[in-house]
Amino acid sequence: MKSKLRKLLLDNKFVFTAETSPPDSGNKDTITEQVRCLNGLADAINVTDGAGAKSHMSALATAAILAQNNIEPILQLTTRDRNRIAIQGDLLGGWALDIPNVLCLYGDEVKGGDQPDTKEVRDLDTIGLLKTAHEIKIKKMYPSGRKIVDAPEFFIGGADTPYKINDAFDGSTLRKKIDAGVEFFQTQYAFDEEILKNYMLKLKQLKITEKAYFIIGLGVIKSAKSARWMNKNLFGINIPEKIINRIEQSNDEILEGIQVCIELINKYKLIEGVSGIHLMGYKQEKEISSVISHFK
Repeated sequence: MKSKLRKLLLDNKFVFTAETSPPDSGNKDTITEQVRCLNGLADAINVTDGAGAKSHMSALATAAILAQNNIEPILQLTTRDRNRIAIQGDLLGGWALDIPNVLCLYGDEVKGGDQPDTKEVRDLDTIGLLKTAHEIKIKKMYPSGRKIVDAPEFFIGGADTPYKINDAFDGSTLRKKIDAGVEFFQTQYAFDEEILKNYMLKLKQLKITEKAYFIIGLGVIKSAKSARWMNKNLFGINIPEKIINRIEQSNDEILEGIQVCIELINKYKLIEGVSGIHLMGYKQEKEISSVISHFK
């Protein structure tokens, strides 16, 4: 069992990944219905892991349900809720359940969730999590040295945030993640074309785009109000005022948000080093499918 996403990228295909959030439900049909509109459109679907530091159906179970329905999942795995023993078990279990892709993340802090008294685990940091997945894959053994039979061959991802850089930017954080095992990056929302162009140009000059694939984060802006909220409250978000004004002055803000997203994708496809688009948005599977269907 291999990652189809990895094969597409190796074949220089422009990919589309989407995102879904596990439901507050114990019914697996809830998941299949939730992603039905993305089936056959998204090349892979990310499953968030306790996003917002709130409990939902487990990410591992949700990703397995996608795999059972012939939808390739990307399992998001955070450092917040598991010690290294649990992480290693979930990595092997995910592979056994036909989950070939993992995205290793720090995870939202519990103080922002609805159970702020929860104790965070953080046994490993993000680099430690990446190294664990990579070494299981390459060395075919646990960190303790015990051998693993039929070791996983994960396609390992990490997170990135395109931002307005200066001459001092050397890409050291990205290099550290690549050295730890990252093969692809999915980024935070990138709505500013000029910032992304300059960022990707610098990554090319530093030869970082030769070492990992970059799948750029986008989404459908539902309203000017939500755009302003994102700019104020979400780290690394910069939605240009001209986009916000355009959406605000439209007759249908959601439809305008879809059109803005499509136009940005057409521009981003021309930027060297951009290998695909990652479309995010809580409970926005239908809007995301509308965007991807424009290109399929």
